[in-house]
Amino acid sequence: MSGTINLVKLCVGADRVEDLEAWQIARAGGRPGFEPRHVTRMWPKREAELLNGGSLYWVFKGLILARQRILRLEEVIGEDGIRRCGIVMHREVVRTESVPRRAFQGWRYLAPEDAPADLTPARQDEDDLPHELSTALAEIGIR
Repeated sequence: MSGTINLVKLCVGADRVEDLEAWQIARAGGRPGFEPRHVTRMWPKREAELLNGGSLYWVFKGLILARQRILRLEEVIGEDGIRRCGIVMHREVVRTESVPRRAFQGWRYLAPEDAPADLTPARQDEDDLPHELSTALAEIGIR
């Protein structure tokens, strides 16, 4: 049996976790069985590990702030005929501790031991700190 691995991805076009949630709700269009999907050019080579409990961790303005559990990978053929990977995720967006992450292209693997912890249920609804303060706290290992 294989282990578990996660992905980390920049959340382009969203400044806050609420932006991602609102975008996914709008895409759902009220469909009860809707599952959010992110389409990427490359197919992860470590598919079995991703599907063994892995999550996609989202980076907002230089900080990992949330994750979504990966449910499956689907083949997506674009209008250009190119095969892509649809990363299908659970609808629940789980907020995590703030962890700084430099900009990068595409996605990267994230080992479970390097992944930020989920915020406790009591902290899930906390107001976001100003970005500069949140970044400074994350850089010194607080929050």
